[in-house]
Amino acid sequence: MKLFKKLILAFALFVIIGILIIFGLEAYIQKETSNLIYSEITELPKAKTGIILGASVHADGKLSPILQDRVETAYQLYQQNKIENFLISGDHRTDDYDEVNAIKNYLLKKGVPSRDIILDHSGFDTYDSMFRAKAVFEIEDAIVITQKFHLPRSLYIAKNLDASYRGFEAAPVAYTSSETIKRREQLANFKAIWELITNQKPTTLENRID
Repeated sequence: MKLFKKLILAFALFVIIGILIIFGLEAYIQKETSNLIYSEITELPKAKTGIILGASVHADGKLSPILQDRVETAYQLYQQNKIENFLISGDHRTDDYDEVNAIKNYLLKKGVPSRDIILDHSGFDTYDSMFRAKAVFEIEDAIVITQKFHLPRSLYIAKNLDASYRGFEAAPVAYTSSETIKRREQLANFKAIWELITNQKPTTLENRID
């Protein structure tokens, strides 16, 4: 019985330490990037490029609500001359799944000329997108556009890859799975730290052009 109690206590201690590490890492990353994040367009300094980070699209090419909010926000910045062009970075690993051209088509329908749209078909995750933005596309002056929960990790990665990017929060819409998204983001912080510590390279450094 005493052994069982000790095991329970050890497990509880392990869980508590794990929770403290998760929230501590989240707080650290937020602190490191808080001065780079903007939520008011009037306060946002201008930049050459707006980086739109991909998210899921439907089989018919329709943007998911999270992705549509990112694209709409980026378009607002473009309209208000806060950015001059777009780098669309998303997953186009196969012909059957294409975040990049779905976003491009959305912007074209809004009247954005194709000359103002740069495509990164190999932004398979946040780390790849940030790494490739600078290493492959040589983007030096940019605003990363994504949701508030995603910006700290995105900018922390960019900052540690010597990319001086700022971030702008996409429209604050309540998503039905927001708690799940938050938990996933907290765990993704560990992946980001590991990728930076190990100086990981992205899946590919090739510049696919479609």
